[in-house]
Amino acid sequence: MNDLTGKVAVVTGGNSGIGYETAKYFKEAGANVIITGRSADKISTAAATLGVRGIVADVIDLSAIDALVEQVKNEFGTVDVLFVNAGIFSPASIGENTEEMFDTQMGINFKGAVFTTEKFLPIINDGGSIINLSSINAYTGMPNTAIYAASKAALNSYTRTAATELAPRKIRVNSVNPGPTYTPIFGKTGMQEEQLNEFAAAMQNRIPLKRFGQPEDIAKLVTFLASDDASFITGGEYNIDGGININPILS
Repeated sequence: MNDLTGKVAVVTGGNSGIGYETAKYFKEAGANVIITGRSADKISTAAATLGVRGIVADVIDLSAIDALVEQVKNEFGTVDVLFVNAGIFSPASIGENTEEMFDTQMGINFKGAVFTTEKFLPIINDGGSIINLSSINAYTGMPNTAIYAASKAALNSYTRTAATELAPRKIRVNSVNPGPTYTPIFGKTGMQEEQLNEFAAAMQNRIPLKRFGQPEDIAKLVTFLASDDASFITGGEYNIDGGININPILS
C-alpha cells in the first residue's frame, strides 16, 4: 500500500509541520525526497534529521523556483510527485487587511503554488501526481481569514483546471483541505500564547471528533494520493477536518 519505491518526490515547505511529516512518510514509502523552505538553517536541520535532500527556495520569488527546478533536474533528472505545501496564514479582520498582507499571502499561497507547478511541469513524469495543500477555509467564511481563504479557494480552482488539462499526460492533480491542525503556522500569526490557547479550545469544541488534526493525519492522505493506489483520482478536493465543515455551527 502507498508504495513510492524509486519515485522522486518534492515537498515545498518541508522543514516543519505537514510538509515535514509528509516528507517522512514519503521516505518511509520508498521515495527519494527533496524538501524546500526559506530558512537555510531549518532546511539543513530537517533534511539531516529526515535523511533527505534539502534545498533552500522561497516560493514567493519566481527566480528561486527556477533555480530549484534546475537543481532538482541536475541531481535527480525527473520528478514523480510534487507536494505543493508551502504557505502562510496572517489573520486580519475585514477593514484591517493591508496591501502587504494581501501580496504576501497571495504571493506564497497562490502565485507561488501556481508557479511551483508551472515551472516543475516540464520535469514531471507522465503518470505523476501533484498534490496542493489547501484549506477548508476556502469555504467556511471563518472570521479573520478573508485573504488566506481567498488564496486557497483560488488554488482549488487552479487544481480543477490543471487536472483537466494534464489528464492526457496521466498527471493527477488533487487538493487536500485540512481543518484545524496542530502545526507551527499558528505560532507565526503574531497571536499571543493565551490567545492561541483560547482559539484552540473554542475551535476544538466545534469539531465533531473533538480534536485537532495532527500533521501525520494529513501526511497519510497525501501519501495515498501520491501513490499508484490513487491512480483513478484526479481533480478532487479532500476535506480532512474531523467533520467541522459539515457541522459548522456545532458547539
